[in-house]
Amino acid sequence: MSDGVSAVPRSRGATADLDHVGLRFRTVHGYRRAFRMAGSGPAVLLVHGISDNSGTWLRVLSRLARDHTVIAPDLLGHGKSDKPRADYAVAAYACGLRDLLGVLDVDRVTVVGHSLGGGVAMQFAYQFPERCERLVLVGSGGVGREVHPVLRLAATPGAGLAMPFAASAPMRSLVAGVLPALSRFTGLDFGPDLSYALERYAALRDPMARTAFLRTLRSVVDVRGQVVTMLDRCYLTRGIPTLLVWGAKDRIIPAAHAELAHAAMPGSRLAVFDRSGHFPHQSEPHRFLEVLGGFIRETAPAEYDPRVWRAILRDGRDPERTADPVAAARVDRATVSSGS
Repeated sequence: MSDGVSAVPRSRGATADLDHVGLRFRTVHGYRRAFRMAGSGPAVLLVHGISDNSGTWLRVLSRLARDHTVIAPDLLGHGKSDKPRADYAVAAYACGLRDLLGVLDVDRVTVVGHSLGGGVAMQFAYQFPERCERLVLVGSGGVGREVHPVLRLAATPGAGLAMPFAASAPMRSLVAGVLPALSRFTGLDFGPDLSYALERYAALRDPMARTAFLRTLRSVVDVRGQVVTMLDRCYLTRGIPTLLVWGAKDRIIPAAHAELAHAAMPGSRLAVFDRSGHFPHQSEPHRFLEVLGGFIRETAPAEYDPRVWRAILRDGRDPERTADPVAAARVDRATVSSGS
């Protein structure tokens, strides 16, 4: 291609009928980064979650590209991007997104992050407020401690040794057949997301993908749950239009976290999808596009003013809001006791 970006044919897998935007590649800092890019107009950056890839956005990407320039990368260590021995912390991912946008000549974006990608999106807005027009968090990590037991288990020492066996096709088939019946006794219920979670887990048969997954997971989760919080800096969204989207049936990051984040983010909007689990952009794509499109149309992009930013930092967090560890712990205890 004339701009030096290479493209690959679309996948023939289960989502091939949705894939109207093929992968492209650019090298940044010596590592090959895969991404999808389409459309024109105000830029929207779509950031996927852990062990996922840009394909998670295929149900909404092409429609969103009718009115926007849409960029959906495979994060480093995920999808078709390189998987080096590197820094997979949330802050490093935010820097990687900034640098990819720089290579693509995109200065400012509405950043949409799902799950781990929500934590990355929040970090991006915190580190680079001059580049963030709006912030959209979808089933985002980084709010309360509670997270699915499987992720806590995977973060324990030695868990990587069992992953090749657990990710094998026979074991995934067994889990798909048995887990729904055992969910009420084991607490391992994935709700409506089981099949997709198992599909993503299959990628961990690759040793490099598995190593990248474990490094990423252990930077944000340990055996007790999530260890990184955005609550201490949520007040910084005061000057950034913010939308929260959550599935009411989310078993991976419980929907109770949505209310906590909403209370901690001044002026934020909250949309809860009653029929969705952890992937509302997949299970209810038309509603997702409607909510996201309306939010973008109805809000003016944030205008970064360093004087205002410094004033917000000096004022700090409003102690009357629920953005504190005690409130987060209360939400987590309520989540556990209710069996969500």
